[in-house]
Amino acid sequence: MPAQLAVLAKVVDLNGFSAAARALGVPKAAVSRAVADLEKSLGVRVLERTTRRLALTAAGHLVYPHAKRLLDETDTARTQIARLHSPPTGPLRVAADPIYGRVLLTPLVPRFLESFPEIPLEVALRAANLPEGCDVAICAGLPGGSELAHRLLGSPPAILCATPTYLQQRGTPAKPEELRGHDLLTPDVEGPEIRLTLKLAVNDPAVLHAAAAAGLGIGLLPEFLCRQGIATGRLRLVLADWSLPPAAPLYAVYPAVLGADSRVLRFVDFLAANVIPALSRT
Repeated sequence: MPAQLAVLAKVVDLNGFSAAARALGVPKAAVSRAVADLEKSLGVRVLERTTRRLALTAAGHLVYPHAKRLLDETDTARTQIARLHSPPTGPLRVAADPIYGRVLLTPLVPRFLESFPEIPLEVALRAANLPEGCDVAICAGLPGGSELAHRLLGSPPAILCATPTYLQQRGTPAKPEELRGHDLLTPDVEGPEIRLTLKLAVNDPAVLHAAAAAGLGIGLLPEFLCRQGIATGRLRLVLADWSLPPAAPLYAVYPAVLGADSRVLRFVDFLAANVIPALSRT
């Protein structure tokens, strides 16, 4: 019955047995027989046939959505199998949020090209979950949509940090409660354990990092964004032993129909092998 339902959906979508037969690559008689067998199995007519047109019966309207889903799944499976036998060509189109792309993706691009010289890349740094025409995207948070596949790359640890100058002027908090007396720069409206008054709340870590580096307060930031500043002494950790919730998790997202694309699989595997360790707090 599943195959017969898929044939019914093709007949309805193309508005004819002949067109459906051409699309499926089978004789018209086979299409007619599949619909007739379906009606026999269901015990009801699903199509009204005249010399001029086809129309779904009441029962057909109930059956068609299920038939359509089966047809779509069948077409997707055929497409993926075809890709296995016809390796994809052309550049792999990659997008990343600019904040994370510059820090995480930029150093990986030359390494990927060295490891897989047969896979050219087109890289765009833009604020979008999965831009149209893109093969793989690195984004914070998981976009919705059943047509998307994803792989978790990790949840960046979060830290509190500030410039030495700010801490010298305002003092270094020794316990969480002392944060109440400081200018706080955070993506959250509330501290993880105590209620705080914020100087800046913004959902862009780059803005928070810039504000913290400018000495405007104590920033709650993904650790990897502050790693260089801390190593050079331009930033200092605050309350290093205080447990903080991690930043938004990072995902590699790609269209589900590209699940068999060898370029996509290699790139996502490469990201997982390199980004996950990079996010680990040193």
